[in-house]
Amino acid sequence: MPGGPEMLIILLVAVLLFGAQKIPKLARSVGESMGEFQKGQAKVEKELEEMKQGGDDE
Repeated sequence: MPGGPEMLIILLVAVLLFGAQKIPKLARSVGESMGEFQKGQAKVEKELEEMKQGGDDE
C-alpha cells in the first residue's frame, strides 16, 4: 500500500486526469465494481467448496 506522500501524488494525478467533479463518481463506480467482484469471488469459492465436499462422499 502506498504511504502518505504517494497517495497525495496519486490523488493529484487523478484530479488532473479526471477533474475534481468526476472523482466522486469514479470512486463510487470503483467501489461498486469491487463489491461485485467480491460477491462473485465468494460465490465461486462456495461452489468449489460444495464440489469438494460432494467429491469426498464417494
